[in-house]
Amino acid sequence: MPADPPPEPPPRHKRRPRYSGKHPRRFEEKYKEHDPDRHPDTVAKVLASGKTPAGTHRPIMVAEILAALDPKPGDIAVDCTLGHGGHAREILAGIQPAGLLIGIDADPLELPRTGARLRAAGFGPETFVTCRSNFAGLAQVLAMHGVAGADVLIADLGVSSMQLDDPARGFSVKLDGPLDMRMNPLRGQSAAALLEKIRPATLAAMLDENADEPHAAMLAPILAGRRFEGTSALNAAIRASLSMLKEDDLALTVRRVFQALRIAVNDEFSALDSLLRRLPDCLKPGGRAAILTFHSGEDRRVKKAFESGVRSRCYAEINAGVIRPQAAEVHSNPRASSAKLRWAKRAE
Repeated sequence: MPADPPPEPPPRHKRRPRYSGKHPRRFEEKYKEHDPDRHPDTVAKVLASGKTPAGTHRPIMVAEILAALDPKPGDIAVDCTLGHGGHAREILAGIQPAGLLIGIDADPLELPRTGARLRAAGFGPETFVTCRSNFAGLAQVLAMHGVAGADVLIADLGVSSMQLDDPARGFSVKLDGPLDMRMNPLRGQSAAALLEKIRPATLAAMLDENADEPHAAMLAPILAGRRFEGTSALNAAIRASLSMLKEDDLALTVRRVFQALRIAVNDEFSALDSLLRRLPDCLKPGGRAAILTFHSGEDRRVKKAFESGVRSRCYAEINAGVIRPQAAEVHSNPRASSAKLRWAKRAE
């Protein structure tokens, strides 16, 4: 009989790639920050420095949102922008026992990760469900789950740190990446495609409407109709066009242009307008909604809708003035600096 073949040698342990320097700089190389359970000391150091660990998100104005919503055991809650799940986790704790939270998010990459994270925290399907959708379809999501209205609802309109910090998503100028900016990368056109097709007059109006950009008329004919391969190329073109500005003003303009493109690519204002129109009918009598905004275009829409709702008696109460984060939070998390919170209570 032929001899048995020799056993295969055990697989060799594969070392992780070595990175230059003590602290990796690239998003995908920050393996310790991506695994906070195994490296809590590293994550604690990043947080103490006022930064957000890679692949995570720090929820903003949690105490203020909980005070505005006042979640109670047995409540039905909706998080219209689930993101990393920070707000949802706190609300879930407040609506137990017998409460239900529906987490909505359009991002097909982050939604399953957050769902798994909250499941691991002990929130089962009888307590927490997710739905991949834009919050413009809030009414349809509630109907799909057999819910007539919510007791508490939160919508955080900011871009999550997981999206901002990952260069592959194309939201930020920090590191070069594809000029994409889609919340759902499986749908719609990228920012690069939009710029390549848009006319100068349309782009100028977009920069003004979406970001209050004072140099919109000068930038539009230079940027419209061009193909930019990545975020760095667009950043360089903006800076070359406005080289007479000081660095601080240049940096602000770059951020405003990126903001305007992101809003347009994701049709954010139309989605927000749709949410605000349908919001009163999606709340139970006495139900509360809190909306966190990060720039004037969003805040104006929320303020006007809430004030109109009071006049029409859809809302019994709204906050008297805009609520801003405490100085201590802004110091520890600079991304909170532009946040504004408004809330409304549905009429009984």
